[in-house]
Order: sequence, then C-alpha cells, then structure tokens
Amino acid sequence: MFFVTRAKNTAGSGKGNERRSIYQKFREVDLLDKRKTVTALKPGEDRAILLGLGMILCSVMMYFVLGITTLRSYADSVWTQEGVCVVLNSTVTADMNCSYNCGSDCWRVSKYPCLQVYVSVNNTGRVSRLSHNEETQDTSSECFYVPRCQKDRLAMHGVVMNISERLKTNQQILCYYDPSEQQETVLLTRLYDHSVVFHSLLWPSCMFTGGALIIMMVKLTQYLSRLCEEIGKVNR
Repeated sequence: MFFVTRAKNTAGSGKGNERRSIYQKFREVDLLDKRKTVTALKPGEDRAILLGLGMILCSVMMYFVLGITTLRSYADSVWTQEGVCVVLNSTVTADMNCSYNCGSDCWRVSKYPCLQVYVSVNNTGRVSRLSHNEETQDTSSECFYVPRCQKDRLAMHGVVMNISERLKTNQQILCYYDPSEQQETVLLTRLYDHSVVFHSLLWPSCMFTGGALIIMMVKLTQYLSRLCEEIGKVNR
C-alpha cells in the first residue's frame, strides 16, 4: 500500500514538475520575446529622439540666420506705411556707368539710362522721388531702376524705357513711404514685407514643431509602455 501511494505521489509530482517546466519554458520564451522587443525598440526610439533634436537644432539655426538677414532688414526699414502715389514725371536724365564681368579677372564698363520718377504721395502735394526697392535705393540714389549690367546697351535701354512707359500709363500706383518723413524717397515695392517674413519663418516653425512632436510621441510611448508593464505586474 505504501509503495502504491509512493508511486502515485511520485507520478503526481512528476506531472507537476513537468507542468512547471513547461510553464517555465513558456515563461522564458515570453520574457525572451519581450527582451527582444525592448532591445529592438530601444535603438528606434533613440534614433527618433535624435531626429527630433536634429530638427529642432536645424530650425534654431535657421531662425538665427533669418534673424540677422531678413528680420533685421525688415525691422530696419523705414518705409513702413503704404499709400497711393500719383506719377507726376517720368524721364530719362543721363547715362550711368556700370561694370559687368567678361571672364576671369575681367571687368568692362557699360552704360544704362537713368530713369527718374517723381510722384505725389496720397494727393498731399508732397513731391518725392520714386525708387524701385531698398536695394535700388542703396545702389543708386538718383535712378528709379538699376538693370543688370551687360554688354548690350540697347537691351538695358529697352528695359528702362519699357518701365517708363508703364509708369506713364498707370498714373496711380501703390507705394511705401516713411511716415516720419525722414526719407524723402518712396518705394514701389519692398524686398522684405509681411508676406516675405511670414513665408521665411513658416518652414523653420514647421520643422521645430515636427521635431518637438516626434520627441513628445516617443516619450509618450515610453510612458505608456512602462504603465502597461506595471499594470501587468499588479494583475499577476
């Protein structure tokens, strides 16, 4: 009787050990799979965070470059007020000298006609000289438009005369003037206006937002993963 009971206990314990060993094997396989998953996800998360940080760094550098170029020129411009200018006179006064590149260490002199345009701002009786933009104002304080210097003088003359005819046809045009009247010259267009500044800041802002979102999503995924592991431990 003792041997029979002993045999039954041995058989039962053997089955129990077998079940435990099978459970341990499945448990080890499960833990191994989880470790493989964590090991596979860790480099991906690191690369995603590095990508987000790289995007933020690039956007900050773009902000810096735009700040010392576009934004600075926009802030320093005194032609901030938009108005209506009436063209009073548009004539070619003289020929101006310019230089063009004819090869390696080769510069030659050419000439273009100087077009002077005078306008009345907002029908106030204030007569001012019209310039194309800030760059033209810095290049020549007398001429309305400075064409790209080239060897063919007739081509430059044709461009300037075409502009003169258009200004004579359109008597009223939109222009920008200095409200403090420190600058007597008014501008036809601005190199850096509101739309240029907006489009310049749009892409670095999108890059900065994208990099921040990538980092936030990775951190959120890591937090949810740890939360799921803690819930799984509590349930066990």
